Amino acid sequence: MWRVWVLFDPRRALIGLFIFLLTLALVIHFILLSTDRFNWLDGPNHDRLTGAPAQQMTPTPPAPR
Repeated sequence: MWRVWVLFDPRRALIGLFIFLLTLALVIHFILLSTDRFNWLDGPNHDRLTGAPAQQMTPTPPAPR
């Protein structure tokens, strides 16, 4: 293993590896955010897919005393 580090400068190799992994992680996360199923910020928006209008929420009755 030490012969690998003789060929490559360890600092440059590790910095390159970290930059590559960071870029890969950002690309994967942005791809997931662009999908409807895996977008954890907006959540699934099924109304947009089906074209159905949003359902109205009814208020809950007051709790008995």
